[in-house]
Formats: sequence, structure tokens, C-alpha cells
Amino acid sequence: MDAAEFRKRGKEVVDYIADYLEKIDQRQVFPDVEPGYLRPLIPDCAPQDPESFEDVFKDIEKIIMPGMTHWHSPYFFAYFPAASSFPALLGDMLCSGIGCMGFSWAASPACTELETVMLDWLGKLINLPEEFLAVKGGQGGGVIQGSASEATLISLLAARTKTIRRVQSEKPELTESDIMGRLVAYASDQAHSSVERAALIGGVKIKNVSSDDTFSVCGSALRKVLDEDKASGLIPFFFCATLGTTPCCSFDKLLELGPICNKENIWMHVDAAYAGSAFVCPEFRHLLNGVEFADSFNFNPHKWLLVNFDCSAMWVKKKADLTGAFKLEPLYLQHHHQESGLVTDYRHWQIPLGRRFRSLKLWFVLRMYGVTGLQEHIRKHIRLSHQFERFVLQDERFEICAEVVLGLVCFRLKGSNELNKALLKSIDEAKKIHLVPCHLREKFVLRFAICSRTVESTHVKFAWQHISQLATDLLKTWEQGHHQQ
Repeated sequence: MDAAEFRKRGKEVVDYIADYLEKIDQRQVFPDVEPGYLRPLIPDCAPQDPESFEDVFKDIEKIIMPGMTHWHSPYFFAYFPAASSFPALLGDMLCSGIGCMGFSWAASPACTELETVMLDWLGKLINLPEEFLAVKGGQGGGVIQGSASEATLISLLAARTKTIRRVQSEKPELTESDIMGRLVAYASDQAHSSVERAALIGGVKIKNVSSDDTFSVCGSALRKVLDEDKASGLIPFFFCATLGTTPCCSFDKLLELGPICNKENIWMHVDAAYAGSAFVCPEFRHLLNGVEFADSFNFNPHKWLLVNFDCSAMWVKKKADLTGAFKLEPLYLQHHHQESGLVTDYRHWQIPLGRRFRSLKLWFVLRMYGVTGLQEHIRKHIRLSHQFERFVLQDERFEICAEVVLGLVCFRLKGSNELNKALLKSIDEAKKIHLVPCHLREKFVLRFAICSRTVESTHVKFAWQHISQLATDLLKTWEQGHHQQ
């Protein structure tokens, strides 16, 4: 393919993507295929001779689309949003076209410097304390990671290195392995599984801290487990606080937890993967109060801020804590500006060496939506979640299981877990909308997350009417079945 054909085909692909997104509501949100569906549809091995673009492209509808879950459908209410917008797609196309590997400032100065500035823009937008920004002469700064899972892992590994060095300076007789065996990390019993996975990769113990009746961790719960562990000779070193938990969007109490972590030399990482985007609205910024005590903070613009995956924004108060843990300087990666104090080499802030020019799509979105456009997007989603909440509350067969703060509603039929599993099964089988469940304590709960950029009140109303009708049908057969028993 030469540049002339690329121009022609590129326009066709853009038209296809625009049509796909414009008419996505006409596609069934969840696929009908069974595992292994794809292999019989394609040859056993790669073609010996080149194939035409037409032949390749016609297979998209034939082979790929039948197996897609349409995350951007207005009938997709599962997980959390996966952001997408036309400005972000254009920025990502440009990123792919330029194709730089921005591991150091010298590898492409614009790639590094735009990222630093965009993370400052974003930090100011959510009113992060200045210590987290890359202000002149400051110790903090921001970086784009691939996912919140990576941000948690990076912060845990940096905390591990920092703690080992501190303990060894206090007790030189202890070896690194002595200390490693005693390190323990903490997170809420509602925290995402990626926190436990970070501890697994980091080779350290992790313990759950019990959440209260609002599914939040408070200071007294953390204090209790810390005192027990310190008494038995363990070394607490890391706590991951969650703002907007995955099961029910609950918020750990940073104002209580932060001072404890600071006093005990425990690194506090704040994971606001989903909820962080809401802090662009002043009326939700109070949910971030207490972040001033944190060592690191992360949220995903690729969830709810119209920047398509991957773009996970992470800030640290002391960038030296990251670079001190991960810095290696082979000759082939060095450049003559690196000791100037004026440049950032982001390879020291992350797990991979290579990195894409992800700040381009963030720049496009921040400029083409503006603060007001982003705020309206968030507020619209939250209005729609409260609309769904009202539908649930008006039907005495159902109950709300956690406070609706942002764009997630946790609800269920009053009754057994088996009844609610049966309701979800009938929703899954109908394939008109897509939901996923969670456990809140012993209850099996359905999650209704407002996800799509294009979702409207009519889609939410349709979803509720559909769920309500399926519940009616289910309760009839359920009662008959129980009478017969």
C-alpha cells in the first residue's frame, strides 16, 4: 500500500468508524457467538501472497463484528464507561501516524513535554494540590500510564523500595529479604482485584481492611489492623484508598486515613479510576478532600472523560520516589540533556520502556470540549443514573443497595440471591441491554452503570421497562414453581 492508496483507504475506514458509532444503537449490544466461533471462519495460517484491502475489509463485518460486545452502545450498562469521542480518535490516529517511542525526552521532546503540561492542565482542572504538579522547581508531577492497575503496581513497587531503604538505614543488620518478608500492604475489602494483583507481583503480603455499612474504609478500621500487625512484627508500608469502588462506587474516608498513613510512614495511593473524572465538576470535588495526604493519585480519563483507551493519569508528590525505584541508565538510552534538571525521561516512571504519544488525544479532547463540555458530559450521566434510581424506587418489588453518588446504580429484586441471578440470566439471554452483577456483603446485586457517550433518557427508560417486564415474567414463573413445590 502506497501513500495514495492509504489516503483513499484511510477515508473509507474513517467513514466506516463514523457509521459504526452513529448507528451502533442498531446493533445487538452483546454477541450471540459461542467460544471458539472465530477459528473456523479464517484459514489455518497466514496467506502466502498479499491480499487486497477489499478482501481484508469485508471480513470485518463477516468475522469480527459478530463477536463484538459493543461497549459504546447506548444499551451498554455494564462495568464502567469506556470513553470515546471523535476528537480523541483523531488524536490517536495522529499518535499512530507519528509513531514515536517516547521513552526519553530526546526520543521526541514534544511527546514528553506535552504530557507534562497536559497532566498539569488535568491536575488543575480537578484542583489537585500544587505539590502533585510539575511546577517549576517542584518535586511532583504527572504521567500517563496504560491503566489504573499499572498505576497501583508502580506506586506499590516505589513504596516497597522506599520502605526497604528506610528500614535498612534504621536497622543495617536487616537484609532486604528479611524486610520483604515482613512488609504488608492494605486495601479496602471493596477494592479492585488489581490491588491484590499488584501485591502478588510485588511479592508482598496484602490484607483487606473492613469497610463500614456504607462500604467505605474509615480511620478506626485501618488503625485496628495496623496496631495488630505492628505488634506481631510486620512492617505496614502501603495503603490503597479507593474513591468510587468497582462494586458500588463507595468512597474511602481520606480525611481520616491520610493522617494515619502519614504518621506511620505508609505510602497512601488513591485509586479514583472511575470517579476521578467527576472532580472536574466543582459540586463533586469534595469527594477528593484528603488527597493532600496522599503520595500518589490516579484516575482514568479513558473511563469517563471522553479520551479513548489507554490514558490513565497518575500524579506523585515526589517524582524521585518513582525514579529512585526504577532508574537504569544504559549508554544507548542516555542523552546530553538528561542531567540538566529541565527534562523528564518517563521511562523511569513506568513498567514498559516504550510509550505512545498518548497526550495528543488528551490535548485534543481538553481543547475541543473545553471544561464546560466535559462538565456537561459528566452531569448528564449523573442525571441519568438518578433517573434510573427513581424508576427503581417507584417499584416496591425492587430495592437500591448503595447510595447513588455518580453514574452507578446498584439494585436488586427484594428476595433471594437465586431470584436475582435468574433475573440477570433473563436479561443476558434477551441481549437487549448489557449489565454485570456484584456482591455487596452476602447480597447478589445488579449494577446499572451509565456508560455510553450517546446514551439518552430514552435508552434508560427503555432499559428500565425491559428489566421491569422481565421481572414480572420471572416472578410469575418463580411463584408458580414455589407453589408446586
